[in-house]
Amino acid sequence: MSTNESHLKAFLKRKNIEISLNRYAIDALGAMAQGLFCSLLIGTIMSTLGRQFSIELLVTIGGFAVKMSGPAMAIAIGSALQCPRMVLFSLTVVGAAANGLGGAGGPLAVLIIAIMAAECGKAVSKETKIDLLVTPFVTVFVGVALSLAIAPPIGKAAISLGNIIMLATELQPFIMGIVVSVLVGIALTLPISSAAICAALGLTGLAGGAAVAGCCAQMVGFAVISYRENGVGGLVSQGIGTSMLQLSNIVKNPRIWIAPILTSAITGPISTCFFALKMNGAAVSSGMGTCGFVGQLGVYSGWVNDLEEGTKEAITSFDWLGLIMISFILPAIICPIINMVLRRIGWVKDGDLKI
Repeated sequence: MSTNESHLKAFLKRKNIEISLNRYAIDALGAMAQGLFCSLLIGTIMSTLGRQFSIELLVTIGGFAVKMSGPAMAIAIGSALQCPRMVLFSLTVVGAAANGLGGAGGPLAVLIIAIMAAECGKAVSKETKIDLLVTPFVTVFVGVALSLAIAPPIGKAAISLGNIIMLATELQPFIMGIVVSVLVGIALTLPISSAAICAALGLTGLAGGAAVAGCCAQMVGFAVISYRENGVGGLVSQGIGTSMLQLSNIVKNPRIWIAPILTSAITGPISTCFFALKMNGAAVSSGMGTCGFVGQLGVYSGWVNDLEEGTKEAITSFDWLGLIMISFILPAIICPIINMVLRRIGWVKDGDLKI
């Protein structure tokens, strides 16, 4: 290693700049989803409830929350990157610019640009005697300049990819129902954010419904098949918390993942082909499953939006049946049946699902 390379490596270590997949694709992406949840998602839920129950205050508060989604995402990303306070606070402006200029694909633009601005801000932080001016100037300048230059094409690219997925799901609901459900469900259980992925791609409509199905298959499926090992606590923590709790067990015995994945491959096309379940609420809800029942609230908020826009005449009993079956009943039935077969052939044993 040359002297320059060793100096650079030492500098990056001193500034806590870690250029790695884990830092950016797991830590930053997961934090971005939390920022979205605390702004866009919670704001959408509050606005929906406010309109439904004629509570104008909730509508107003929800509106403010939705408008702050860009800054919330950027600050969350900065927090995951362990930014100094001056950098973290400066990312407020960066998030607003990237999300606004990125359009419907704003979340992906915020992810990329906030990471770059944050690392530049960290690089200059406390390196001069006028840090109070230099650090926010560099962070804001880099972030907004990048937003002006690349946020629009990033946003367009993300939405184009999302539109291709959604169009393909409309044209081939059976095949794409399986593909979307399985892939988003797998992402939910891995230490990456399925919610952030769905938000970045703007995944709604039938594809959004398939994503909900895949997430529910993982969460409810794991919760039910591990009940004998984990009891009520495990049922709740996985069923309305996260199936990521099983990740260490999956590493030890990957075969325990077969039942939830096959379940998502079954419920996905049932969602798209039979119930025609659509997620027309916030795209981030598509990747949440039964976590806090956010996926279900997202579907419901989509129904309300469709009613207001005149694209839906009424919320029918068949709509509710589809949502309940896909979210809870089918995963709770199908996954244990598949897992029973796996137990009988010795692929899954007692204790394999203990968390």
